[in-house]
Amino acid sequence: MASSELSKILPRVLIVSRRTVRKNKFVNFVGEYHLDLIVGYGAVPVIVPRVTGVHMLLESFEPIHGVLLCEGEDIDPSLYETDISGLSSDELEEIRRLHTSDTAIDREKDSIELQLAKLCLERNIPYLGICRGSQVLNVACGGTLYQDVEKEFSRSGRNDVVVHMDYENYDGHRHSVKVVEGTPLSSWFEESLEKEKMEIEVNSYHHQGVKRLAERFVPMAFAKDGLIEGFYDPDAYNPEEGKFIMGLQFHPERMRRPGSDEFDYPGCPKAYQEFVKAVVAYQKKVNGSMKLKNGLKMDQELEKKRRIIVRSFSMAKNMYDDGRHQDASAEELEAGAEFLQSNTALSMQQEKRLKQMGATVRNASSYIERLKMNEEREMVTRSVMGKMSIEQLSELLSFYHLMGQICSEKEHDAEGNLKKPGAASCETDIEFVG
Repeated sequence: MASSELSKILPRVLIVSRRTVRKNKFVNFVGEYHLDLIVGYGAVPVIVPRVTGVHMLLESFEPIHGVLLCEGEDIDPSLYETDISGLSSDELEEIRRLHTSDTAIDREKDSIELQLAKLCLERNIPYLGICRGSQVLNVACGGTLYQDVEKEFSRSGRNDVVVHMDYENYDGHRHSVKVVEGTPLSSWFEESLEKEKMEIEVNSYHHQGVKRLAERFVPMAFAKDGLIEGFYDPDAYNPEEGKFIMGLQFHPERMRRPGSDEFDYPGCPKAYQEFVKAVVAYQKKVNGSMKLKNGLKMDQELEKKRRIIVRSFSMAKNMYDDGRHQDASAEELEAGAEFLQSNTALSMQQEKRLKQMGATVRNASSYIERLKMNEEREMVTRSVMGKMSIEQLSELLSFYHLMGQICSEKEHDAEGNLKKPGAASCETDIEFVG
């Protein structure tokens, strides 16, 4: 299959890039692990660049069949907190020094990603949030975040604080999380979970996290210090039906053995696999509704034929209503007759539509000849009657009145005979449906 055809078939997943400085210039990037998994499971990643003004151009990225939001800087706290969690200015400055790259607020990226998250929630577009992406999802739904998990947990007097960011062992660092039974996460890692513990070891690259989980979400995993490491919307989760709204604080795509692309657990890529499954189903659902909405799009030749057929039926209706030949050619009426003869098995909907059009004419050319003959007879009759006296016209009227009575009696007798078993039936060349 040609690549141009594939581009029209495969669903589109939007991923917002992250901005960094390289060789004294800003560059945008997205981790390849995300892209590899999206492509590998059958979707097309569409990168939304983090550049000024893109938040006003998101409609240009339609159609959107899925959104994957991943790493990035801290979300502007003014979007969810007003008191900055009660941290002192010295504590906030210490957090900025320790997590320099993360605490540089990027309001443009915030605006782009929050708009996309809200769009997914409004339209039920599949959404997968990894790390910062899970925090964006929670904030978009009214949840809040810890400004710094370690600082705020330590201030509360807790002694079980987990190390969520280890710069000296960046990719190798792991901590355990307890998976909630009955959640998608538990089914993905089922073969790796012990029933008694229900724990797996996950990586960790964050200093912030979910503080108050938005009401619509249900937790899927907790760190030992109680921090939520994964959540989802159970009412918006059914990948087969195109439903998927989920956030993971850890990075399953990066949970790989040292020096290898082998995953720590067989369940690691499942989030992406099920996400893309939902994206594919969502695309099919949207395409189906668009077909119903837009109807059949005809090319110019088909549209021309349709107009001729409709005109043919319209002429037939007018001829039937007026009882006389109009300015219509045999070819024009034949178009309707041919259509009917080639569509002998009409559906109820088609039959109803034809009735609404007004009339059906079969053998149109013979019908035109009959109308012409009637017109000629009418002209001759008018010419003869114009030469008759009043007395002769009166006698003619009485004669036709008497003939009318006799015809009525004969028709009544004929109808009675037709109702008897074995009575013969006949078909006319002309059929009107009014």
